[in-house]
Amino acid sequence: MRLVGLTGGIASGKSTVSNLFKANDIPVVDADLVARDVLKKGTGGWKKVVASFGEEILLANGEVDRPKLGQIVFSDPGKRQLLNRILAPYISSGIFFGILKLWIKGSKVIVLDIPLLFEAKMDKWTKPIIVVWVDPETQLRRLVGRDRTSEEDARNRINAQMPLDIKRSKADIVIDNSGSLDDLSEQFRKVLFQVTRPLTWTEFWLSRQGAFSALASVIVGVLICRKTFSNL
Repeated sequence: MRLVGLTGGIASGKSTVSNLFKANDIPVVDADLVARDVLKKGTGGWKKVVASFGEEILLANGEVDRPKLGQIVFSDPGKRQLLNRILAPYISSGIFFGILKLWIKGSKVIVLDIPLLFEAKMDKWTKPIIVVWVDPETQLRRLVGRDRTSEEDARNRINAQMPLDIKRSKADIVIDNSGSLDDLSEQFRKVLFQVTRPLTWTEFWLSRQGAFSALASVIVGVLICRKTFSNL
């Protein structure tokens, strides 16, 4: 089984690349979707976040006001670290069970779409690592246009993340999304070819098929040994 790490920065186009993988029948475990689930009303993550940040972060229906919580943590590094510490165990568990479900289904290639791939030290479990990069000016312009936010707020959100240039230096594959959608699609076709190449032997033995093959080999070996020794 091949676990592909996919990361980037806010407004870099990572979600667009993630959707391209899905459109090409490559399963994706999306950490952002997992994070939404662990913050749903009544969950363990929800209870701890409300206890730490107060009920003022809640909407009238009791759900977390995510934009409001985002404004709080993006403007305060200490509160951002607190939120990450609270949610990290729940998100990690959700990602693990997402991988497990796909492993049981027999998926050979799984993309892990994780914004904090390096920060959470999850990059050591993925190979190759894909970073969706964009130049700073384009990133700022796209974020302001996308979220209809002020330039100051956009800069705070960008600066709250690991710089894209650092992420790029840690990548096995870099997708430069500073250009058009056509440029992105052309780069993606090449990346898709790399990601879907035949599994290495190590990756094969980690897949469901590999595990079953190993189990079958052990069973056959045991039966042969038993038959051999019974004839002595």
